[in-house]
Amino acid sequence: MTDGVWADLIGQSAAVETLRAAVAGGAHAMTHAWLITGPPGSGRSNAAKAFAAALQCPEGGCGVCSDCRSALAGSHPEVTLVRTELLSIGVDEVRDLVVRASMAPRRGRYQVLVIEDADLVTERGADALLKSIEEPAPRTVWVLCAPTADDVVVTLRSRCRHLHLRTPREADIAELLVRRDGIDPAMAAFAARAAQGHIGRARVLARDDDARRRRHDVLVLPSRLSSLGACLTAAAALISGSSDEARAATSELDARELAELSAALGIGAKGARPRSSAAAVKELEDRQKTRVKRLQRDALDRVLTEFTAYYRDVLTVQTGAGAELVNPEVRAEILAAARACSPVDTVRRLDAILACRVALAGNVAPLLAMESLLISLADLG
Repeated sequence: MTDGVWADLIGQSAAVETLRAAVAGGAHAMTHAWLITGPPGSGRSNAAKAFAAALQCPEGGCGVCSDCRSALAGSHPEVTLVRTELLSIGVDEVRDLVVRASMAPRRGRYQVLVIEDADLVTERGADALLKSIEEPAPRTVWVLCAPTADDVVVTLRSRCRHLHLRTPREADIAELLVRRDGIDPAMAAFAARAAQGHIGRARVLARDDDARRRRHDVLVLPSRLSSLGACLTAAAALISGSSDEARAATSELDARELAELSAALGIGAKGARPRSSAAAVKELEDRQKTRVKRLQRDALDRVLTEFTAYYRDVLTVQTGAGAELVNPEVRAEILAAARACSPVDTVRRLDAILACRVALAGNVAPLLAMESLLISLADLG
């Protein structure tokens, strides 16, 4: 097991070795721009933050000094962490980063800028970032993170050193949950299996009763799609639930942001607003709505992931592959579904799930996309 800032990067020994060598080797092993890719939940952002901390640490990532702790926490003055809750990272935000990248580090050894969602940088944003990556200031390091290299604008990825993370093993995730979060071993094993290699999702499932309940409700849904009406009702419930989940996650933050903006603009206790405040309040409200939309889309993506795992289990039974089920807690429903259709039918349903994911990414109305999917799963089309 790795130590120091690398301790939580489970199952990534090759990637950690590369990053540690870069830190230790100085100019001969370092490069000024990195692209860290890997499947969702593999630890891309954790790897980027650990690398940033190690670059600032006098001992190369001890994990206990003030440089390591502040870099990992996002409070180091010369480590900038960018993660958007919106649908994209635009040119204005990138320009602010470019200005920061041009500044020489005063306290740390490097000026490190981490973009955790580099796949969401717009083309104009990529154009603004390109020159800084092509001609970086001395001791400036860019670290971009994305699911795959193809998700990043080609002009950016071609100028970065590529480091790919693999999906962690279930046993490694379970061990991390026990060691780091104090989770009961049995619950940790369940969460690691259910999360299918996604470390963050495993932690949520291990700690949150509501998350486990929502997951179970999704897994039993295919067995209840007996009519067109049932499909439409279920689709509406999924959309409503994802919307409620997104709003619950942002309500406190929205209220705090509005209060801070009101105080900054001098909006009185009775709601009196200076004329110049309307545009700023409207901009904040629009940004908050976009954030809710992003979180709702993330919630629906989790639904699609659970559906995929369910039909993967159905196909496993149908083909006699002998692999362990991802969802043994709904074994009865899986066995019934396997008897009720052929493997070809199951593959067609898996294709429908993929098509729904593509439709949502293309901004098809979520309700329409989910209705179409559930009708396909019920084979009513």
